[in-house]
Amino acid sequence: MINLELPKKLRASANQAHQVAQEIFRPISRKYDLGEHDYPVELDTMAAMVEGLADSGTQKIGGAAGGRSDGDEHATELLGNTNGGNMSALLNALETSWGDVGLMLSIPYQGLGNAAIAAVATDEQLKRFGKVWASMAITEPSFGSDSAAVTTTAVLDGDEWVLNGEKIFVTAGQRSTHIVVWASVDRSLGRAAIKSFVVPRDAPGLSVARLEHKLGIKASDTAVLLLQDCRIPKDNILGSPEVNVEKGFAGVMQTFDNTRPLVAAMAVGVARAALEELRAILKDAGIEPSYDIPANNQPAAAAEFLRMEADYEAAYLLSLRAAWMADNKKPNSLEASMSKAKAGRTGTDVTLKAVELAGTIGYSQRTLLEKWGRDSKILDIFEGTQQIQQLIVARRILGKTSAELK
Repeated sequence: MINLELPKKLRASANQAHQVAQEIFRPISRKYDLGEHDYPVELDTMAAMVEGLADSGTQKIGGAAGGRSDGDEHATELLGNTNGGNMSALLNALETSWGDVGLMLSIPYQGLGNAAIAAVATDEQLKRFGKVWASMAITEPSFGSDSAAVTTTAVLDGDEWVLNGEKIFVTAGQRSTHIVVWASVDRSLGRAAIKSFVVPRDAPGLSVARLEHKLGIKASDTAVLLLQDCRIPKDNILGSPEVNVEKGFAGVMQTFDNTRPLVAAMAVGVARAALEELRAILKDAGIEPSYDIPANNQPAAAAEFLRMEADYEAAYLLSLRAAWMADNKKPNSLEASMSKAKAGRTGTDVTLKAVELAGTIGYSQRTLLEKWGRDSKILDIFEGTQQIQQLIVARRILGKTSAELK
C-alpha cells in the first residue's frame, strides 16, 4: 500500500522547487499578473537550470511527468513500491504553484504536452522528443470538455500528415517549441480515430491567431492556434497510427491519467499558499485555530479555517495516490479524476474563502490572496471540468460506459 512518507530524493527535489517558488516566483508574481503577456525574462535562468538538471539525471523542477500508467501488474510485482517521475513531477508542480501557478505553467520545457508525450509515445519518440517544450492543444471553438468532439483533421499525404483546424486556450501556445495536437484521422469512425500529433513550432501552416486576456494565470500565455494545411512528418503521430474501434480513443485519453494529478497538485499548492497567508492574518487579529478544542467552541473564522485545512489535506492525499499508482503501473483513471475533482473544488473554495475572511486586506492587492482566488478557478476547469470529473468517477464506480451514463 501507499507509503505517505516521501523518499529522501523526492524531498530534496521538492525543497529545491520550493526555493524556486520562494526566491524567483513570489517576488515577481504581482509584476507579471499586472503585465499580462509580458515574457517572464527571469525564467530564462529556469530554462538553463532545468536543462542542466535533466542532463545530470537530477529530478525536474517543473510539472512534466515521466511515467506511464499502463496497468502492467507484473512490472509492479517486480519493482515493488516505486516513487518515480509522476510523483516527483506532482510534488514539484505543487511547490512551484505555491509560488505562482501562472509562472509555473511558463517554465520552459515543462509543458502539459510533455506529460502527453510521456504517456503515449513510443520509445523512439521519447528519445526524439525528450528535450522539447510541448504545450497541449485539445479544445476547439465548438467544444470544451467533450474531448471526443474533436473536428481538427489529420490526413496522411505520402510521408507527411496534413492537419487542418483551430485550437483555443492552448497554454504556452506561443512560447513552446512543440504542440501536441489532438486530431481525427477519419471522422466517420468517431472517437476511435482521434490521435495526438507532435507539431513543431516552425511547421508550415501553423500560426498563432491571438493571445487571450484572462481572469487569472496571466503570466502564462494562452493562445489560439490555426492549423492550415499544416504538414508534419509521418512518424510524429504519438503511439500507434492504427484505428481500433473497439478500444476507442483510450490511448490519447491516457494522457489525462498523467496530467490530471498534476493539475490537482497545482490547485493544492495554491490552496496551501492561501491557507498560510490566512493563518498569519488571523493570528494578527488574535485568532489562532486550535486542534485541541472542538470547532464549534472556537471563533467562526477559526472553525472555517480548520474545515478548509481538512479539505486541503484530503486533496493532497488523493493527488499523491493518483501519482503513486501511475508510477507503480496501476490503472489510475478513477483516482486521477477523483484527485482533480477534489483539488479543483478545494482550490477555489479555499482561496475565495480566504479572501472573504481576510476582509479588506484580502480583496486588495496588499497581499496575493485576491490573485490566488483568480488563479485557482482555471484549475477547476482545464484538463476536464469539475462536472466531467464527477461524471468519470460515477462511470468508474458504477461500471457504466460513456454511452450508458452521460
